[in-house]
Amino acid sequence: MSLPAIKTHCLTKRYRKVIALQDCSVTVPEGRICALVGPNGAGKTTLLRVLAGLVRPVAGSVAVLGAVPRQSPDFLASIGYLAQNMPLYRRLSAEDHIRAGAHMNANWDAASARDRLNRLDVPLNRAVGTLSGGQHAQVALALTLAKRPRVLLLDEPVAALDPLARRQFLGTLTAAVADSGGELTVMLSSHLVGDLERVCDHLVLLAASRVQLCGDTDDLLATHKILVGARKDTSALERTHTIVHAERTARQDTLLVRLGGPVIDPGYEIADVSLEELVLGYMGAGGPPAYAHLTAIGEDR
Repeated sequence: MSLPAIKTHCLTKRYRKVIALQDCSVTVPEGRICALVGPNGAGKTTLLRVLAGLVRPVAGSVAVLGAVPRQSPDFLASIGYLAQNMPLYRRLSAEDHIRAGAHMNANWDAASARDRLNRLDVPLNRAVGTLSGGQHAQVALALTLAKRPRVLLLDEPVAALDPLARRQFLGTLTAAVADSGGELTVMLSSHLVGDLERVCDHLVLLAASRVQLCGDTDDLLATHKILVGARKDTSALERTHTIVHAERTARQDTLLVRLGGPVIDPGYEIADVSLEELVLGYMGAGGPPAYAHLTAIGEDR
C-alpha cells in the first residue's frame, strides 16, 4: 500500500497560551478531495499552515507525501497552498502571472493554466484587479495548479463567491483531480458543507481544537443514522451506540447516532444522515441539525 498523502499523529500547536490544535491525528489517502470543516477558531487554518510548512507544531508528528513539511525548494515544489485572500498582483494580468510563475517553478505548466482560464472565458490580458470575484479565484486556482502539486491545500477559497462562481471553482478542482489520475490530493477548508458534499470523498472535522471525525465520507455516513421515536430513556440504546446529538421534545426524540451494531429497538424510525447533518451534529452548531426530511412520529413538527 502507498503512504497516505497526509498523516499527523498527536499534533499540537500553541500560540503562547492559546491551544490552536491538540492531539490532532488525521490520515488522508492519496487522490482524495478532503473536506476540512469546523467552527471558527477550531484550528483549520493552523492545520493547513502546519501542512504547508509555514508553522511548526510544538508536539506530535506530521508528514506530507512522507516528508516533514519545511520551507525547502524540494518540499514546496510538491505543495500548492492557496490562502483565503488569494494574493495576486492587482495591476498585473493573468498572463503576467503565468509568465512570472515560469521563472519561479521548475515544473511550471503554463499551457494548462491558459487552457483552464480560456475554457472559463477568463480574460488573460486584463488586470486581475478588474476581474469579478469568481474570475479572480479561477486565476488563483489555475496558477496554483500550474505548479503541478501533488498536495493542494485550500483555505476557504470559495467563501466570498456567489453560488455560480463556487460551482465553477469546484468544478475546476474536481476536473484537476480527475486529470491527475489519482496523483493529486486536495484538502479544502470551507463552511459551505452543501458544496463540499458534492465534491469531497474524505472528511476531517475539527471542533475545540481537536479532531472529531476523520475518514472517507461514505464510511462515516454509513456508520451514522438518525433515529426518531417516542421520548424515552435511552440507556439501553447507549450501551451499544453513541448518541452524538439529541433533539428532544416532550413527546419525541430525534437522535444522531454513531452505530456500534444493528439497531434492534423497533420503536425507532431509522433514516440515513446527510453530510450536513453529520457535521452540524458533531459541531454542536446553534440550533438543531436539518432533520426536516424526516416524518415525525406521533406529533407535528
